[in-house]
Amino acid sequence: MRVIFYFIYFWSLFGFSQKAILPLYEKHIPCSSFEKIEANLTIGEKDQKKNTSQLWYYPSTHPKKEVAAVLIIPGGGYKNLAFEHEGIKVAEWLNKIGISAFVLMYRTPHWESKPCKTKVALLDAQRALQMIAENAKKWNIDNSKIGIIGFSAGGHLAATLSNHFDFNNLEKSTNKQNYRPSFCILVYPVISMKDKLTHLGSKYSLLGSSPTDEEVHFFSNELQITAEKTPPTLLIHAIDDAVVIPENSILYHKALQENKIPTKLHLIEQGGHGFGIKNALAPTNSWLKITKEWLKDQKIIAH
Repeated sequence: MRVIFYFIYFWSLFGFSQKAILPLYEKHIPCSSFEKIEANLTIGEKDQKKNTSQLWYYPSTHPKKEVAAVLIIPGGGYKNLAFEHEGIKVAEWLNKIGISAFVLMYRTPHWESKPCKTKVALLDAQRALQMIAENAKKWNIDNSKIGIIGFSAGGHLAATLSNHFDFNNLEKSTNKQNYRPSFCILVYPVISMKDKLTHLGSKYSLLGSSPTDEEVHFFSNELQITAEKTPPTLLIHAIDDAVVIPENSILYHKALQENKIPTKLHLIEQGGHGFGIKNALAPTNSWLKITKEWLKDQKIIAH
């Protein structure tokens, strides 16, 4: 498949790092709504309107060496995308530890109408994982070390992708091969769609005002774990998170353990919600060291 690269340099806001912006779909966009899709994408202090699905590629600094790759899924309540501090800055950090990074600009369900509402984000995430795997040789990526990291509602999408990477079947725009992520990192994730656990804004954006019991069950990831599919998972959550309560991560961690899937849960004493990487000196950045050590333990990176 021919992929068109768009190279953009950021001098003022994002430094001198180079990236490529890749369209997820060349022609046919699966489950494209009849309504115009408009997702608010927050980049720095500037809001932009987009109606596209893209993969922002930040290659490793080891161009001739096969490295691990991570698909980054920013949060935003399935309505907006926290694209800078839960996307771009995370990609730049992953580059520093020798990992190629891909930030997913996905269609947010809030702006969609049924029947596409519950499908578009997962379709885009599946397609992104497929693109990375199909181009692994060209991009010097180790195909056995392609993982995902998600934040908040993006964490819900990452967990959903972990358990349902083969569900939507990618429709007719791509081949039918499915790709399982090798590992998963969830940072203050929405896990469940049950009212007492979920972030209600994310639930409304994804499932609408009157979801069926089947939809709630399908998107409650603590109920979807299987030993055959779900990959090793690291969970990070702040105890004082009042937006997405830490019970989401605790419950998922317990379910992973019950299914004998390698998992680690780290609870940060203070941090609230949505800290991502905003300040290089922030105490909440302890999650970066924790993540790096876990990646070493999983033999994703060497040092």
